[in-house]
Amino acid sequence: MAKDSKSPAQSAQPPSSSARRIVVGVLIVAAFAAVIYLGLRKRGSRLDAFAKCLAEKQAKMYGAYWCPHCADQKEMFESSFKYVPYLECGVPGSRDEAPRCKDAGIKHFPTWQFADGERQEGTLSLQTLATKTGCSLP
Repeated sequence: MAKDSKSPAQSAQPPSSSARRIVVGVLIVAAFAAVIYLGLRKRGSRLDAFAKCLAEKQAKMYGAYWCPHCADQKEMFESSFKYVPYLECGVPGSRDEAPRCKDAGIKHFPTWQFADGERQEGTLSLQTLATKTGCSLP
């Protein structure tokens, strides 16, 4: 029987350079992902106080799930839109309008209604909403 010519020290080889590259690559991607996540989280949360102020000032948005302008308006708030008083006027599975929106006389989407009863139709800038409600932008 032939002897193994490798000593015990030689048989424990360090990880291959390709495995090391993969580990380093994964760590770099994870670091970038963490930075992006934290950056977006902070960016979105910067509008939380503004969106909560709109709610306190009794501003509300009427919209429809199928409305592209409503989607644009929601995107302006990023993750903070969850604090905006929103009334869904779309009826799932159709392009009909919900009875509460018909009863309120909503004709176009989005429609913003303010505490004084005034309504403005269309996608409004955050600055316009700030001016109308007195809420300050970050």
